Amino acid sequence: MNSWIQQSVFYHIYPLGLCGAPLENDLNAEPVPRLKKLEPWIEHLKSLGVNALYIGPLFESTSHGYDTIDYCTVDRRLGTNDTFKELVEVLHENHIKVIVDGVFNHVGRDFPKFVDIKEKGQSSPYCSWFAGLNFNNRSPYNDNFSYDPWNGHYNLVKFNVHNPEVKNYIFDVIKFWKDEFKIDGIRLDAADCIDLNFLKELSQFCRGLDPDLFLLGEVIHGDYTRWANKESLDAVTNYECYKGLYSSHNDKNYFEIAYSLNRQFGDGGIYKDLPLYSFVDNHDVNRISSTLKNLKHLYPLHAILFTMPGVPSIYYGSEWAIEGMKTHNSDAPLRPELDLVQVLENSEHKDLAEFISELAEIRLNSKAIQKGSYKQVLVANQHYVFSRQYEDECIIVAVSVVESPISVDINLPVDGEKLINLLNKDESFDIKARKTKIEIPACGTLVMKVHK
Repeated sequence: MNSWIQQSVFYHIYPLGLCGAPLENDLNAEPVPRLKKLEPWIEHLKSLGVNALYIGPLFESTSHGYDTIDYCTVDRRLGTNDTFKELVEVLHENHIKVIVDGVFNHVGRDFPKFVDIKEKGQSSPYCSWFAGLNFNNRSPYNDNFSYDPWNGHYNLVKFNVHNPEVKNYIFDVIKFWKDEFKIDGIRLDAADCIDLNFLKELSQFCRGLDPDLFLLGEVIHGDYTRWANKESLDAVTNYECYKGLYSSHNDKNYFEIAYSLNRQFGDGGIYKDLPLYSFVDNHDVNRISSTLKNLKHLYPLHAILFTMPGVPSIYYGSEWAIEGMKTHNSDAPLRPELDLVQVLENSEHKDLAEFISELAEIRLNSKAIQKGSYKQVLVANQHYVFSRQYEDECIIVAVSVVESPISVDINLPVDGEKLINLLNKDESFDIKARKTKIEIPACGTLVMKVHK
């Protein structure tokens, strides 16, 4: 396992959105170094306790970034390769790791080797580079051939990763990224659509480049160990708990998230050894503040996110509870341009960012939260208590959606004299024979350490 990943708190930036890039790329335009807008954000990331940044997509594309044209050139709407290289250097100087989007399942229709097929037809040397190419049919774009698109989107053309030339091309791209930009990891877009044997080969290649290069797969459904295991990726996106986190609060039913966490990480848990990537929103789903029915629940929700097994991530702007819902035809509302000074001055939810910072600090100073065991202590519809334990450290987390303070009797998994509330160290609860009574604040959180 990577030496750094369990100690990480991630921040996720969709740069074309945050930096205010045009929705469509003018390939005749000069590069505009919009990535420089991110440098003032670094102090904000540090104030949140962030030490790893997932940023992407970055490379030259036609529109939204996932329709790649050139894997080795930073999108001109964001700047040049030097612009990104300088950003990574500053991030590294501030002890922040960087992972980028690896969009290797598909390319855009302006990808030069696909353009060659459009121009030359069957005489193109790249006909075997793309999946399902068939000159007996026409595509919806009226090409004189058809091909396999990603998820029905014909502007996204699937690679044929069984072709050794395609594999070597992708591996060369990864080596270029590592050498040129000194990246620390890759988030593999649509990993659940990519051939598993190819992912193994890619993983082996990356391990040869750098054993600490973090490989994260975007996986929506299924058994995560198909993609994340000793032979393949390090981790995948934990969409099961993404859903459980918000719906447990909306339904006032903590049994849902408790069931998922116990299934995944409890005794005999199926993902106990995987550092799954945990999140409450991202560039593809509605903002958490547009999903929750009660914004008071942002606090217990984030408390679980930062103390449950896995690696927590914050999507840019959601630390201030900004809203955003996708429309029928657009994800743009999820990916807004943000001015850091304006949002810092005008946010009505500065206290949420401060709370997240407190949670990050607790996490970064606790081996039990980073890599300890998970155990249910008490589960009820409207309150939930669990423990994280590593060696002689035990952390107890309690959350509630009740609109008033609630007293709860709990049995602890270890001996101790008192529970100290790490969110308010002046508060503690006495323990007798592994039993104690705690008071959880209204729609609130306790993160407590067992003092022995």
